[in-house]
Parts: sequence; C-alpha cells; structure tokens
Amino acid sequence: MNEALMAIAPVDGRYAQQTQALVPYFSEFGLIRYRIRVEVDYFMALCTLGIKGLEHFPKERFAELQDLYLDFELQDAQRIKVIEQSTNHDVKAVEYYLKEKFDALGLQAYREYLHFGLTSQDINNTAIPLSLREAMEEQILPELAELVVGLQQKSEDWADLPMLARTHGQPASPTRLGKEIMVFAERIDQQLRLLRHIPFAAKFGGATGNLNAHYAAFPEVDWQEFAREFVEEWLGLQRSNPTTQIEHYDHLAALCDNLARINTILIDLCRDIWHYISLDYFKQRIKANEVGSSAMPHKVNPIDFENAEGNFGMANALFHHLSSKLPISRLQRDLTDSTVLRNLGLPFAHTLIGFKSLQKGLDKITVHEAALRADLEQHWAVVAEALQTLLRREGYPNPYELLKSLSRTNDRPGKAEFDDFIERLDIPETLKAEMRSITPFNYTGK
Repeated sequence: MNEALMAIAPVDGRYAQQTQALVPYFSEFGLIRYRIRVEVDYFMALCTLGIKGLEHFPKERFAELQDLYLDFELQDAQRIKVIEQSTNHDVKAVEYYLKEKFDALGLQAYREYLHFGLTSQDINNTAIPLSLREAMEEQILPELAELVVGLQQKSEDWADLPMLARTHGQPASPTRLGKEIMVFAERIDQQLRLLRHIPFAAKFGGATGNLNAHYAAFPEVDWQEFAREFVEEWLGLQRSNPTTQIEHYDHLAALCDNLARINTILIDLCRDIWHYISLDYFKQRIKANEVGSSAMPHKVNPIDFENAEGNFGMANALFHHLSSKLPISRLQRDLTDSTVLRNLGLPFAHTLIGFKSLQKGLDKITVHEAALRADLEQHWAVVAEALQTLLRREGYPNPYELLKSLSRTNDRPGKAEFDDFIERLDIPETLKAEMRSITPFNYTGK
C-alpha cells in the first residue's frame, strides 16, 4: 500500500493491481530477464556450430543454462544492478553477471563466448520484441478478445430491441441496439485481422549491422544465415536485414498505430455508451455502499466508461509518440530510442486499464427498454423517410416535399397525425394499409 501511495505514475500506484500482469514483460526486472534469455540462447546456438572453443561444450548442460533465466529472481536482478554501478552499462552488466554464473557452474573455459561479437542492441532489439510478443499473446490480446466476445454477446441479447438512431445528434431512422453494439465488435475484429499480419521484428547483426566481428573471427561460417536462424527459429521473431546498429522499428510503429486505432474505436464506444446512459437507455447496477457524487446523493456517474476513455487517450498519446519517434535515428544510431523504449510498457498498461474499466462498465449496464420505446413514441417523424419512399415507388407527385411539410411544420407529429395524412392521400387502400403498418418500432431495416 505504501509503495502504491509513493508511486509517481498511477499505473504503478492507484492501478497497480490492474497492471500487475504486465510486470514480467515491461518492468526493468522483466527486461533484464529477457536479456539473460537472449544471451543464453545465443550462447547455446553458437555451441551448435561447433566452432573453435565450443566444439566440446557438453550439450547436456543446456538445461542448466536455461535455468539461468527460467529461475531468474529479484535478487539476481539486484546483483546485475550492483555490477551496473561499476560498468555504467546495463547490457555489459548482464554479460558480467553471466560470466559469474559460468564460473560458478565450472564453465570458465567458455565464458568469453558470452556476448561473442555482439553489440548491446543485438540484445535489446531481440529482448524487447520478444517480451512484447509474449505480453501481447499472453495478456493484451486475451483481454481484448474477452471484451469483443462480451460485445458480441450483448449484440445478440439486444438484437431485437428497436432504438431511435441519432445522426448529427438529431432523431433519425430507427435502428436496433444490438446492431449498434455489433458495429464496434466488427470494427475491432477488422483491426485484429490487420494486427495479426504485423511481425515482431528484431535486429541481430553486430555493431553496425554487418556482423563484422563474426566474419573476422570465423570467415568460413555463414553468419547471416546463422543470425536469421537464431532470431526466427530460436526466438520466434522476424529478423530485419540489412540494418544499422539498431532495429528499424517500422513494424513496432505499425503495432503501436494499430493498437491506437483499436483504442480509438473503444473511445468511440465509451462515448456512445455514455450518451445512451445520459438518455436513460441504460441503467447501471450499483452496490449498496457506492457513492456516485460527493454532493448529489441521487447520482450514479458512468465512471467506468470515463476512466476507460481517459486511459485509452493516455495510451494513444504514448503510442503515437513511439510510432513517430522510434523509426527515426541519426545515421547508424543515436541513443534516443533507448530512453523512449524504457516507456514501452506505459501505453500497454493504460490500454489494459482501459480494457478492464470498459469491461467493468459493460458488465454493470442493463437496458431500460421503456426509455427506448418512449423515445421512439416521441419521434414518429422518423417514419417520414419510409412513407415518402413508398410514394416515390408508386409515382406519387412530390412525396418528399409533402412529408417534409408534415414532419417539420407540426410540433412533433404522432401516430394520429400520420394516420390523418395517409387517409387524405389519393391512393389505393392497399397502399394506405402498407403505409400505416410502418411504425418507429418496426422501421429498423435489416
């Protein structure tokens, strides 16, 4: 509790419980653990080449090496931070830590093949997309999928409920509540289809992207093929090649933009639900001791939708900065990407808070059908479109102008006014019956 009260950012304070699941991926502890994983896997991949100095490494000890990241704990990360105080370089501290571990395992003879031929970005630009891919697969996408399934279920539950539509904020041709909810589920689904085509790209190519040191040491090895195989088959990422010292970040930018679009769709949903609540279309389930307003006892504010909207907005501001900044680097590399990437977890944390708040809000609302029907009853003018269209079909002169005159000059014409209008038309009784059958409650299309 005290730590939460002292946190600067709410994602680690007020909302810490909601973002806890992202700690293993985006915290500094998580970054260090992923760096250990890449370094160890890289060493094991080198062992498979049979190059000088590694040709006799006992492969049965690979499991012990993997335990270095599988069993990685807070005290291990703290040891690395102590080493970093001397190196003033975070990735080099990881290398020195692993050398200590190799010494303790009796593997001193192989310690210089740790971080062999690499630069720090070969580790960062594989560790970060690896952590990002797993955070997406294990945390973000499941939460989003649950949200979409919930919207689809509500769409089915409310499929037959007619509702007054509002275009430009004004009463318009009726729709159905379930269909309006399905619009959002479909929009998100379309973005998820695009999202699945965005690769998690990684750079792995030495100090300036050409694997210079590797070819200098062992020119007979096809290091480019080795790098591709390591990144794609060992780590499950897509290798960017050719590169400078760093990853292009173009695919990461695309991911950020895609997630920002999803968040924007959800902001749109939050605002629509907020308006429906203000129109009394939805009621909110409340707990007995909950307070809606500190001053007005009667109020139940739509805080979950407002909270979600605010967090999606915060996430998008960060996503947009990441997508516009990261692909830009001076010449072969500057350091601006490093400090920015340390904040990569923030937009995902705000997005996750938004998902959870929106889901909480959706779980609390119930449809107020009486309000839906009352609003439709108050706006019989919306059937004017249908009636003038039927008259057009029959070749009746100036039907649009006739209905315009009725619906605009009368103070909210109701059923009686429309029945009287139809009765005075010089048309067959069958057409009059067809026109009378149209009401705000059934004029909802398909």
